[in-house]
Amino acid sequence: MRFDIVTIFPAFFAGPLDYGIVRRARESGLVEVSVHDLRDFTHDRHRTVDDRPFGGGEGMVLKPEPLFEAVESVLGAAAPAAIVPSLANSGAGPSAAFRASNDARATKSAASAPPTPADTTAVILLSASGKLFRQSVAQRLAGLERIVLLCGRYEGVDERVAEHLATDEISIGDFVLSGGELAAALVMDAVTRLLPGALGNEASAIEESFSARGDSATPDRTTRGESVTADRIALSGETARAAHGRETESAPAAEPLLLDYPHYTRPAEFRGWPIPETLLSGNHEEIRRWRRQMALEKTRRNRPDLLSSAT
Repeated sequence: MRFDIVTIFPAFFAGPLDYGIVRRARESGLVEVSVHDLRDFTHDRHRTVDDRPFGGGEGMVLKPEPLFEAVESVLGAAAPAAIVPSLANSGAGPSAAFRASNDARATKSAASAPPTPADTTAVILLSASGKLFRQSVAQRLAGLERIVLLCGRYEGVDERVAEHLATDEISIGDFVLSGGELAAALVMDAVTRLLPGALGNEASAIEESFSARGDSATPDRTTRGESVTADRIALSGETARAAHGRETESAPAAEPLLLDYPHYTRPAEFRGWPIPETLLSGNHEEIRRWRRQMALEKTRRNRPDLLSSAT
């Protein structure tokens, strides 16, 4: 897995990259991380990455040019304008002709072609306006070969980045940050820990919060292509979104997503508070049932929305 981070504050990542599971994954060669300064892709002496919004309003907006050039440089791919020569008048996405030609190519090659870079690469815009980042999204991303993280900043990012460059627009919660750097570090950590070999115990990625009990949270990467050929990368948002299965994310899960069950360790009694006797019983089936019941109760108490969304 390779992460490419595009930011105006590259020094920010010295901390997140040098500690914990991401550091261990880097040292073992499981992941590779490259941080790119967005200002390196500007062409004026002030290295300008933002400008005033059309139509007026407060704040500054990140310009599309340096972000497009950064991604094209990182991936070594042709410009989206070359891949999508004409857009619909609404500006909402690729033209009908492009969709038709792309569908034809997909039909022709689906039976025998190896995975394309559109299947194995994601370009993610971190944005308060994006879809909510959930464990299911982390699991999907962990099955890819490469992830480019675009860190938003200021009042926002030119919408053409979300429409025609990013394959995903992701928010880490219903709040606003001053920039996407913290969000990028969070996504990188959540995805890295799902990679085979990242955790000392693979079961740790299964029996935890937001994991459907009984389903493996570790992605199957054995059928993925071994390399990413730059000249075949489809940066069109519509094409890559479909390739990444966005439409299936809202499908109801067979099992509710639960918060993790309570954990206890020694001493068995602390300040008069003993641990539940069930955990001392040695009866693994009884412990399993207790843990599931406690997970249900904790989810009902702290995140009832998770239960209602599964019905």
